[in-house]
Amino acid sequence: MDLFTYYRSTSSYRVRIALALKGLETNAIPVNLIRDGGEHRKPDYLAINPQGRVPALRLDGGEVIIQSMAIIEYLEERSPSPALLPVDLLERACHREVAAVIGCDIHPLHNVAVLNRLRGLAHGESDVTAWTGHWITEGLTTVEALIGDEGFCFGNVGLADVYLLPQLYAARRFNVDLSAFVRICRVEALALQHPAFQNAHPDAQPDRPE
Repeated sequence: MDLFTYYRSTSSYRVRIALALKGLETNAIPVNLIRDGGEHRKPDYLAINPQGRVPALRLDGGEVIIQSMAIIEYLEERSPSPALLPVDLLERACHREVAAVIGCDIHPLHNVAVLNRLRGLAHGESDVTAWTGHWITEGLTTVEALIGDEGFCFGNVGLADVYLLPQLYAARRFNVDLSAFVRICRVEALALQHPAFQNAHPDAQPDRPE
């Protein structure tokens, strides 16, 4: 399998975590979102992913799956052990609601395309920073209220953690104050000691600038 990825892409990061947790090997193909106006905009990449975003997972048969949620669900169904979702239906829903808050409500509002659109509408960097901080803080306030008091988000590592850690990386990149989120910071500290999260971290990626 080939994973088209960018080292600090939040959605690429969550797919890398899922792959690492499941022990699945991929050939990482970096797609630089900055160089030459963005390699994701080039015809060669648009032929692979017509949305022009990362990640994209190309299977051994040549089929391509886009969107991190679809990729992670595919991996969970293809390689169900170790599982990212518990057996209990309510517990599974708890993981999914955290993933949805992050993947649907927080991350899209600080996607590079959205921020560039704000800049294109004559908003300065102070406006962009305020916008980003507002939506990340609001979303993480919800997540803080949803997750548990011990271990990872819901005890054992799972789907919620796969979504949370990349979002925290983005929050810190945008200088969002996380000190009030005690539960979230506990999960972050645990995850950063876990080999799968370490291997998937942006700092460990070969396309990370020196």
